Amino acid sequence: MSGSSIRWTRLLLPVGALVFCASLLATPTPGRQDPQQTSPDNTKQNKDQTSPTADQQKMNPADRALTQKIRKAIHEDTTLSTYAHNIKIISQDGKVTLRGPVRSEDEKNNIEAKAVAVAGQGNVSDQLEIAPPK
Repeated sequence: MSGSSIRWTRLLLPVGALVFCASLLATPTPGRQDPQQTSPDNTKQNKDQTSPTADQQKMNPADRALTQKIRKAIHEDTTLSTYAHNIKIISQDGKVTLRGPVRSEDEKNNIEAKAVAVAGQGNVSDQLEIAPPK
């Protein structure tokens, strides 16, 4: 190695380390939020235990089949939003509860109709909510 390349190497190493350290300082740290941004806290909603939650889905064959048929009907409808495709369907002893956000009143009615077609009139509790537009 020549003398000039050794000098450049000695000069570039500290500069590279400096650039790396500066990039670390510019990276936001996890867990620290912008004070202007509200925290995505849905604790109050999660504490609502008046209606069934997804973990209360019965595992007997009849309730699992009921949930599966409704989920399939919703999944096959390509006109529904991603929100609608991801709603919670909870079956307990032949009774079905629908929970979660959808994009419109039409989607809400469409999903409820699909559930009623599978579970029967009077066996569906529609707790779907219309999500505000982005």
